Amino acid sequence: MTQYLLAVHGDVDEVAADTRTMEELQPLFEATARFNDKLQAEGAYVFAGGLQTIDQATTVDNTGAAPIVTDGPFVESKEYLGGFWVIEAPDLDAALAWAKEASRACQETVEVRPFQEEPEA
Repeated sequence: MTQYLLAVHGDVDEVAADTRTMEELQPLFEATARFNDKLQAEGAYVFAGGLQTIDQATTVDNTGAAPIVTDGPFVESKEYLGGFWVIEAPDLDAALAWAKEASRACQETVEVRPFQEEPEA
């Protein structure tokens, strides 16, 4: 089976202006937990994680003469990576079906991308 990344994208402006309470967020957390349980029960779950907000990011660029370490994400963007799942699915259609459920659960956009296959030795 192929592994796929289901990347959760959030809107930077919405995060900055987010005034939702924990009580309002709890249904999203519960829906996401149910989705995780379903992935595990059906054998598609590999790994998942939520990420801290973008103000907690640090970028490292060691492509030049000396490493450069800077606070925050490397690119300016309206979206940020808020979390992800790594799943196993037989094909892209199955991965897209999981992504539709993931997007509904977390109420965010979900990008689907297959991992590169390992080159044969």
